[in-house]
Amino acid sequence: MENTKILHNKSKTSSNRVRKFKLSPMQKNIIMCFLSVGIAAIFLFPLYWIVVTSLKAEPEVFQNPPTFIPETLNFKSYTEQLSGDFNMFQSFKNSFVIATSTMLLCVVLAVPASYGIGRYRFKGRSLFLLIFLLTQMLPASVILTPLFIIFNNLGLLNTQIAVILADATIGIPFSILVLMNFFASIPKELEDSARIDGCNRFTAFLRVFLPIAYPGVIVCAIFSFLYAWGDLVFGMTFIQDQTARPITAGIFNFMGQYGTSWSYLTAFATVTILPVLVIFITMQKYIISGLTNGAVKG
Repeated sequence: MENTKILHNKSKTSSNRVRKFKLSPMQKNIIMCFLSVGIAAIFLFPLYWIVVTSLKAEPEVFQNPPTFIPETLNFKSYTEQLSGDFNMFQSFKNSFVIATSTMLLCVVLAVPASYGIGRYRFKGRSLFLLIFLLTQMLPASVILTPLFIIFNNLGLLNTQIAVILADATIGIPFSILVLMNFFASIPKELEDSARIDGCNRFTAFLRVFLPIAYPGVIVCAIFSFLYAWGDLVFGMTFIQDQTARPITAGIFNFMGQYGTSWSYLTAFATVTILPVLVIFITMQKYIISGLTNGAVKG
């Protein structure tokens, strides 16, 4: 009995100690804020280092110990991109045309396809979904050779159409897998109500299903645009003409045989990622709601 009393008293004291060290909600919020800031700093440090390196002179880039703030601001790496042999504005235009065309192609083809797969059950549906999943698992280098042979036989090499079609092979399956859940989650009663009001399947798709799945369509359009904008493999392989290549291919202009101009290279990378930052900042609300909201909004 005495042993059990002793053990009981020990358990009480240990539980009291645990209660003493219990964090309040405010303390938990403070700790989570510090953790969030630390994780964000770790992920944003490479981006900060790219911008800082682009503002340094070439000798300062290799200075040891490294400087986290440039001793003297050097904007020559940016001005040379405007006056050098490489036409940055033309590359921007090429990337914008390729990314926009890829986005439109993915949205036009993926939206009705995801509607049919999400709303109807038919033979071969599981096979279609399996093929779409496999395309997301395969790296771009695996489909590079087959696409090169196909485009060569079609006479599309050295044209932007080849890059647009190649980027769409990645964007369309991703868009279908995302939008399929939006259309599948819409109650059947809405479709029945639309038919009672005189809508057929096509008009019900346009007037009922498409507005509800609008956040998902925006997400698919954004990701298709960003993937095509950041693509390097297809742009380098299918387009040999420097004036028709996207802006990501211009990074090799600063990588020479005997050395690399790191200040010019990082300046070019900074200019390249600016549209991506603008899209994420301005469209953040749609991206979050589109990825997390798969149900019907009331």
